[in-house]
Amino acid sequence: MKTKMNFALVALVVFSSVFSYNFMPLNEGYSIGDYATDFKLKNIDGQMVSLSDYKNAKGFLIIFTCNSCPYAVAYEDRIIAIDKRYSRLGVPVIAINPNNPELQPKDSYDLMKVRAKEKGFTFPYLLDEKQEIYPQYGATRTPHVFLLEKTDNGNRVKYIGTIDDNYADETGVEEKFVENAVDAMLNGQPIQVETTRAIGCSIKA
Repeated sequence: MKTKMNFALVALVVFSSVFSYNFMPLNEGYSIGDYATDFKLKNIDGQMVSLSDYKNAKGFLIIFTCNSCPYAVAYEDRIIAIDKRYSRLGVPVIAINPNNPELQPKDSYDLMKVRAKEKGFTFPYLLDEKQEIYPQYGATRTPHVFLLEKTDNGNRVKYIGTIDDNYADETGVEEKFVENAVDAMLNGQPIQVETTRAIGCSIKA
């Protein structure tokens, strides 16, 4: 009996892992179709950055990330590649560090500057100093992605979730959720997977 119960438990865990990307309920914050309000946050170069600064943008990839989380670190090269691909098409990456550096010293503003230089970030790396923006979006993890489409009525949320289906091994990725979403948006097509579960470290608040 105990063996059967253990087998059933393992099967349940495997089943949950396989389907968790597409069936994770969203927390409080923006939902698909909502319009995201603009923000003004300090970049690593000392300049204040807003979405309204990007006059010719077609949309934005808002990615809540940080220095300290191993999941975020594992995705850094992929985030750089995504920005290089899509910024020229009008959908730049805007990275935001939501963590409280008093709770996680590795995510201080000074160390953000160091990390961005080490990795050669091609995108703004902003500090949510008052921790007001990430709860507005409903971000809970690092990294956590929000794809916005720029419209006449504002920046509409089109996708929320993770970057792809394999944070640990880029060569093993089968579903590129963010890239698929951006490609569909730019081509005026429906996004097949609009929400996935963000895989990463909890935000330190």
